[in-house]
Amino acid sequence: MIRVDFDYLERHFPRRPADAHKGTMGTLVSLTGSFGYAGAAILSAKAALRSGVGLHYQVLPESIYPLFGASVRESVCVPVKGNDLGTLCQADIPAVTTLLTKATAVLIGCGMGNNESTAAMLKAALSSADCPLVIDADGINVLARHIHYLGSCQSDIILTPHVREFSRLSGLSVGEILHDPAKTAEDYSIEHKGITLVLKGHRTYIAKDGEVYENIAGNSGMAKGGSGDVLAGVIASLTAQGAVPFEAAVMGVHIHALAGDIAAAELSQTAMLPSDIIDCLPEVYMKIEDAIN
Repeated sequence: MIRVDFDYLERHFPRRPADAHKGTMGTLVSLTGSFGYAGAAILSAKAALRSGVGLHYQVLPESIYPLFGASVRESVCVPVKGNDLGTLCQADIPAVTTLLTKATAVLIGCGMGNNESTAAMLKAALSSADCPLVIDADGINVLARHIHYLGSCQSDIILTPHVREFSRLSGLSVGEILHDPAKTAEDYSIEHKGITLVLKGHRTYIAKDGEVYENIAGNSGMAKGGSGDVLAGVIASLTAQGAVPFEAAVMGVHIHALAGDIAAAELSQTAMLPSDIIDCLPEVYMKIEDAIN
């Protein structure tokens, strides 16, 4: 097991060419948010944009479009009708699969909802996307009921569960996972070859094909709803920009944690919010750019 440090960021962080433009810095398509959970889509989108992606397309039900559009001005919004539950639905799939042809990465799950309609959307995304997918939150909860969907995907997959979500996904009890989370992550990554697992917790473990990295940065002030949405946005953004998916996951976890530590130092662990982590991302990226340029 390898411990993540700042040197890892210096070695693997994607450089921005002097002649870059929005079309060369990645296109992220997000399938996130639902009625009552617009915040998850907003947080993940803002984190992705703060992490450098060139274009961000946000697919979301019409019911939350006004709130999202007023909160995130840099995203290209793709409002779809959705269903009576306020989530994406089967009727939205043709528009989504067409949009996915533009993507260099896909983020799916944050506040998406867990029902048969969102299950159909996840299945369609897995089977049609030819770019890496980051699956978080409700995407993982859906996948736990339909694990066979993974077999239809030919692209790289990054899963970002917290312990309870991983319990549903793996069938292991929370106690079994917490007994040795590093070994649990390692075993899962060996069983599910090619998949990158980000097992979130007090120590977050990133594993693929038996290779495990441990992140020890971060603090308990990050233990608030929405922090995971921020992390998913960071990882998806780095992936969209062309970072190797496993490296994007390792970097994203560490960057997110460092920003969380800055937020705690400025605001206290008690008072800091997930949105403050986003606000502190620029300081982390400034340090990285100073180191690599």
